[in-house]
Amino acid sequence: MSRVVLDVSMSLDGFTVGPNVREAEPMGDGGERLHAWMFGEGDDSEIDASVRTMDAVVGAAVIGRRTFDLGVGPWGGTPWPGVPSFVVTHRTRPDLLGDNGGTFAFGELEAAVRRAKQAAGDKDVLVLGADVARQLLRAGLLDEIRLHLVPILLGAGTPLFDGEQADLILEGKPVTGTVTHLRFRVAQASDRISGAGS
Repeated sequence: MSRVVLDVSMSLDGFTVGPNVREAEPMGDGGERLHAWMFGEGDDSEIDASVRTMDAVVGAAVIGRRTFDLGVGPWGGTPWPGVPSFVVTHRTRPDLLGDNGGTFAFGELEAAVRRAKQAAGDKDVLVLGADVARQLLRAGLLDEIRLHLVPILLGAGTPLFDGEQADLILEGKPVTGTVTHLRFRVAQASDRISGAGS
């Protein structure tokens, strides 16, 4: 069954993009450093490569509207070629075919998740955008968080879960390469009830 997964790089001070996000700098000032580990930079890059499995398991994406607006140009279409992407927005519009063969569909949060899970089949639904990740967490629709903790301080930017509360269950041991990789399952109500008496 498809899981809704946030796979995100974050600075030690809790930011997923740097300050001053704009069209010319969609990751904000200094934000591209959050993704350097993905491109084999650093002494332990082979460890990082061993945990970077999202490309192989992504069956669909749920994307925030702002992330879509800033990313569609640099992506050249959908974030993963040929993979359907569902943009969460109140401003609906007809589907958009990306230059790389993927289709963008536009709609409300729950409908986007439902359609993404249907499209993904047995693969994962990847989440892009801190705001939509917060909305999913609040709605009980986020299943897993894969966090890549990057040893930099951005000082400002977009915080990942500013003001949100949730119980997270560590899945496996942390893996440390050039960054520290953590996996958490988001505890649902049944997890909290079953753990209450233990």
